[in-house]
Amino acid sequence: MQELHDAPLAPLTTFRLGGPATRLVTATTDDEVISVVREADDTGTPLLVIGGGSNLVIGDKGFDGTALVIATRGFHLDGTRLELAAGEVWTDAVARTVEAGLAGVECLAGIPGSAGATPIQNVGAYGQEVSSTITEVIAYDRTVRETVTLANEDCAFSYRHSRFKADPERYVVLRVRFALEDAGGLSGPLRYAETARALGVEAGDRVPLEAARETVLKLRAGKGMVLDPEDHDTWSAGSFFTNPILDADAFEAFRARVRQHLGPDVEPPAYPASEGKAKTSAAWLIDKAGFTKGYGTGPARISTKHTLALTNRGDATTEDLLALAREVVAGVHRTFGITLVNEPVTVGVSL
Repeated sequence: MQELHDAPLAPLTTFRLGGPATRLVTATTDDEVISVVREADDTGTPLLVIGGGSNLVIGDKGFDGTALVIATRGFHLDGTRLELAAGEVWTDAVARTVEAGLAGVECLAGIPGSAGATPIQNVGAYGQEVSSTITEVIAYDRTVRETVTLANEDCAFSYRHSRFKADPERYVVLRVRFALEDAGGLSGPLRYAETARALGVEAGDRVPLEAARETVLKLRAGKGMVLDPEDHDTWSAGSFFTNPILDADAFEAFRARVRQHLGPDVEPPAYPASEGKAKTSAAWLIDKAGFTKGYGTGPARISTKHTLALTNRGDATTEDLLALAREVVAGVHRTFGITLVNEPVTVGVSL
């Protein structure tokens, strides 16, 4: 277990932003993780848990407390059952499941971050969500002060949300268990139209696993969503805002605003969501509100490849990033009456 003081946090995030932590501890075993968490709780010390740092916006003043980097490792495959340690690099784990000929997470290739973060956000992309394959999450419960196992149905998964995100101070994820599918080397049914089109098949079809993974990686890279130290479009947290989910009345009000601003024949994107609601596209809202690819003149700008990514062009501060985010939120609300919600976790700052 490594311990540093007044340690920079920016290099631990994909934004490469944020001030130092009073204390930075890197834990490589579950026992070390639990020990650091218990010590923080016993002494009343603020605790920041860091995995891959791909979903964090840390304030320029840093973090006055203990920052805990979970660097545990463990990839255990038993038939179609997979257990990952929280510190496993997610995209590497996806590659290994594809190599093993197992379907279920192949369309989640290229997503930065750690395995332990996936249930917190209910990570999803290109027609797959981890909630479809997670069977159990093993976590340290800071309230009862013991390790607990939560079944899928106890995790309260929904769109980019979970029990863990709803109560962020309670659980520290240690391990995640998945049930994958042996489909004879084929992917799960393709549920995302863009992926199917890129592969030249119909939605619902299956394709070779590696073809699905490679196609998703190419699609993500084309949007600046695969980490590349040389490409500032990837100095981001990926999608900065979640796609709004609207009830019927709210959607009709939104549609009226669209026609008012864009013309009577323009229809906004709409996808079925739970309980008769509709999900619309945050990227579309941002673009149509005037924040196009590459928008901005300062060190924080919208990606040149995707309007949903806010980026650090190399010398931005967190305040630069937040100023851009607030401008986008205000502009979308002014135009369409919808308030965008940030997907990354903010530390010491807020929109």
